[in-house]
Amino acid sequence: MTLSPHCSAARNSAEPTVPSPAPSAPGLRDFYEDPAVPVASGEARTLRQARMLAEALGPVSAGRPAATVLDVGCGDGSAAAIAARELNGHRVVGVDWSQGALLRAAPRLSQVVRGELTDGGLPFASGSADAVLFSEVVEHLVDPDSALDELHRVLRPGGHLMLSTPNLAAWYNRGLLLAGVQPVFSEVSLRHIHGRPGSQVVGHLRLYTARALREFVAACGFEVVKVAGAPFHGVPRPLRTLDRMACRLPSLASILLVHARKV
Repeated sequence: MTLSPHCSAARNSAEPTVPSPAPSAPGLRDFYEDPAVPVASGEARTLRQARMLAEALGPVSAGRPAATVLDVGCGDGSAAAIAARELNGHRVVGVDWSQGALLRAAPRLSQVVRGELTDGGLPFASGSADAVLFSEVVEHLVDPDSALDELHRVLRPGGHLMLSTPNLAAWYNRGLLLAGVQPVFSEVSLRHIHGRPGSQVVGHLRLYTARALREFVAACGFEVVKVAGAPFHGVPRPLRTLDRMACRLPSLASILLVHARKV
């Protein structure tokens, strides 16, 4: 964010000099601007989510025009590009607040737009979108309620919300908590990982169980159609078969996928 310099009157030479304030510590925006920060849980989640949406939208045909799909929080556009291939014929628009992310996304997508979930909202008319992909975003938000309100606004009545987020109650997290270990996906610092497996800090502020996520989405004016599970690419290789099996019971899966419709 660029701040405009303030104009001030000339000082009397007898006045004491006031030192300039020290630069503020890097905030969340600076953290998320770093392209090295991981922004997605893996291609398996992206494919499952895109296929769920493709099934909900149906194919483009003479009687079914192309839908407008907003990928809100598209990052570098890699997940949106995979989704676009599954949503053959539908229009996918990448949306992010980060200019750096949009520059990286532009070569992968036919259209990218700068927009925010706060401070003025998304630059789309109310009811203008047929579907919203909201992948691996809600766990990073200070105010998820306002974000879901804004997504509800831009969706048409009956429009689709496809939301994904890590599962606090993933099968391995239940064991870790019993052992007194900080669960995977949770973070107590933006600088280092403390008290749990892993080494990458990704800036998670909120975590959901399947029950909490279902109740939260419903409270924001959506009807939950389906909750599904997806695996996490960060699971150690010897445990990946178990992780895929856990997806059969979404409440145990690594990643939660929610398909909801605007009421």
